[in-house]
Amino acid sequence: ELIVKKSRFSTFVFHTKNRAEAMIHLQTLRERYTDARHHCWAYLLGDPKAPTSVAMSDDGEPSGTAGKPMLNVMQHKDVGDIFIVVVRYFGGIKLGAGGLVRAYSTAVQSAYDEMQCQQVISLEPLRLSCAFDEEQKIRYLVDRYHGVIDDCSYSELVSMAISLPSLHSLSFKAELSHLRGTRISTSAPDESIKQT
Repeated sequence: ELIVKKSRFSTFVFHTKNRAEAMIHLQTLRERYTDARHHCWAYLLGDPKAPTSVAMSDDGEPSGTAGKPMLNVMQHKDVGDIFIVVVRYFGGIKLGAGGLVRAYSTAVQSAYDEMQCQQVISLEPLRLSCAFDEEQKIRYLVDRYHGVIDDCSYSELVSMAISLPSLHSLSFKAELSHLRGTRISTSAPDESIKQT
């Protein structure tokens, strides 16, 4: 919460995967803080370096004085899938365009200073079959590429279900193809991509 010349700016941060989720959060805040004059917001969805969607709203503040400065702060952070709402109670003293930009920017920056983040890594599921004498090599590669062995079973071959960070998938598969004398096949199971 930030007080600027008797105006109160309360900032709310949500982990959000899509616009529909963001709008549900916004509606909840509008219903909870019905007497607030403004519910300004911005979101940045997807990878923060290459977002799939961004949007903002000044919600009645002068154009470009709330949503845009909020989004500007968000675009300089390394956090994606985020929705931020700043609820403003007007204190009776006008802040002017410059004052509003500073207030909304500061409100969002303060939220970043306090929030805790988690790194989300997309995992690609793979199934591997190999000879018994190749199992340790495969386990070594999975570990080296920060993967996880979800399941391992033994019959004529060793069958493994693994989850591998998507960004390492091509390199991992390339190394598998260079293992000599192996009977390794890779195929993605039908399940959807996991995340951790």
